[in-house]
Amino acid sequence: MSQNALPKLRTLLAELIATPSVSSVNPDFDQGNRAVIERLAAWLAELGFSIEILPLAGHADKANLIATLGRGPGGLVLAGHTDTVPCDPSRWQSDPFRLVERNGRFHGLGTTDMKGFLALAIEAARSLRARDLAQPLIILATADEESSMDGARQLVTLGRPKARYAIIGEPTGLRPIHAHKGMMMEAIRLRGQAGHSSDPDLGVNALEAMHRALGELLTWRAELQQRYRHEAFTPPVPTLNPGHIHGGDNPNRICGRCELHFDLRPLPGMDIETLRAELRRRLVTALADSDCEMELVSLMDSTPPLHTDPASPLVTAAAELSGHHAEAASYCTEAPYLSQLGMDTVVLGPGDIAQAHRPNEYLALDRIAPTLTLLTRFIERFCVRKV
Repeated sequence: MSQNALPKLRTLLAELIATPSVSSVNPDFDQGNRAVIERLAAWLAELGFSIEILPLAGHADKANLIATLGRGPGGLVLAGHTDTVPCDPSRWQSDPFRLVERNGRFHGLGTTDMKGFLALAIEAARSLRARDLAQPLIILATADEESSMDGARQLVTLGRPKARYAIIGEPTGLRPIHAHKGMMMEAIRLRGQAGHSSDPDLGVNALEAMHRALGELLTWRAELQQRYRHEAFTPPVPTLNPGHIHGGDNPNRICGRCELHFDLRPLPGMDIETLRAELRRRLVTALADSDCEMELVSLMDSTPPLHTDPASPLVTAAAELSGHHAEAASYCTEAPYLSQLGMDTVVLGPGDIAQAHRPNEYLALDRIAPTLTLLTRFIERFCVRKV
């Protein structure tokens, strides 16, 4: 296969969509992404990129891909995750693993979030040669963003890739995002003592203690929202959502165990470990006389907020080239991990967040040409020119 023999853009996208790569915290749905990585690697190798496939520790069927064209100490990363969320095919109008064009849109699982961006990045690089670049172009494809973010975490551990700037092509409607909230998912587990409900003295009711813990959690939320505010975000405060609770097993039995799961989205400037320690102190105090044992558990490794300096050359270029001022978002991406690797990072992609994680996901065809123009101009500015 030569450059000219590389499949057309539509075929690239169709093959990516047809290769399932669901990641999920539920083992019943979780899959590997290795087949997608190997397909991307083969295409990029034909374009002259050097290829590194980095398996995730303990997961032979999961890997990251670092594909590099050119050399130098700076350069630009175009990054995307290869996994998708699970889906229910019965709620789709067409097979989610088959690319379908309908009403000016490409439908398929991952078209917008975010296999579409990876196909577009390859298309933008189709005519490049290493000798044309003053700084390297790196196409980065990761594993498990939709579940654990273990792919991005592994990159931080390895200290790679090395570049000066990075664009993550998550769905932003081609509007640059330079800041977003972080993400914590925590569990409060209380253990009391089961017993016959006819006499409360026969046990310790964990559900009643959880009522007290939930009240403290909501009080803490209100205080955090008084303390922290950033008008660039919608909503402009940190959010805390109690999303799951379960306790006990029968009405005539004192509840011996109760568990609450919640999601906290901190603003830039809020330290995750400080928040976790503050919450623990408050819960210990609130439950001091409850006779319940408490355990505070992280359901997944937390992701810190993102804040790239608005004065960064990448942020100013993104605003200039896209025609939109850089904004802040309340969702979370892999961008903070690339920032930890020393890269100024923005999130900028062709899809819309409203289409992510829902049936009949699509990428509008009229976003394709503007995205390719944008990527070409970014490459020209940060790889072809000497920056």
